[in-house]
Amino acid sequence: MENKEPGCQSACPSCAPATVSRRDLLGGLGVLSMAAAFGAPVLLADDRLVIPNSEGFLIVDRKKCQGCGTCMMACSLAHAGVASYSLSRIQVVQDSFANWPDDVLLATCRQCQDAPCVQVCPTGANRPDAKHGFVRRVDPDICIGCKLCIQACPFTPVRLQWDRDHRKSQKCDLCVDTPYLDEKGGPGHVQACVRACPVGAIAFTREMPDQTSADSYDVNLRGPVWKRMGMTIE
Repeated sequence: MENKEPGCQSACPSCAPATVSRRDLLGGLGVLSMAAAFGAPVLLADDRLVIPNSEGFLIVDRKKCQGCGTCMMACSLAHAGVASYSLSRIQVVQDSFANWPDDVLLATCRQCQDAPCVQVCPTGANRPDAKHGFVRRVDPDICIGCKLCIQACPFTPVRLQWDRDHRKSQKCDLCVDTPYLDEKGGPGHVQACVRACPVGAIAFTREMPDQTSADSYDVNLRGPVWKRMGMTIE
């Protein structure tokens, strides 16, 4: 039934029944949640949420990585208190049929500038944490387990994981929320994977890598010892 004002002779736009799509509703909820998190209105530009840049990033050297999985164990222990490859927020992918250095891939969250996983979250659970350097992280208390963030990640393998036990999404938070870590985590503090890597193949930086290059997070972290072994090839 048309919603007409008294005396209105036609269904003008102001009197037409309001229709809101599920996508618009979820998007609106996400914007409101983000605005509440920031304490200020969230601007929209080119259909993207304008969010502050993260103040920390993980960079890796896959030519240095030995594929030992120590970083994965350290990650799950720091966050969940158990040694589990499935609960690790950093993934080491190995291809036994590929030649070095293409046989190992260190898949870390890129803390993207215009993070797609943040943009699609309907509840604001996946958001830049203003208290911890705007690190993109998932708040498990707000996450509803819709998996939209996992689907939105443009990288392979996906840089978010599904926690089957709690039925929530999870991702690298640069160790902001690590109840089992014996030191303070987050930008400017400890990252469990960086500290645990036996060969120093992972490092923390405050300088944002090039967001237009797929290889900008893969850097040379090799020093004089590696040069003597003839493994300083770029």
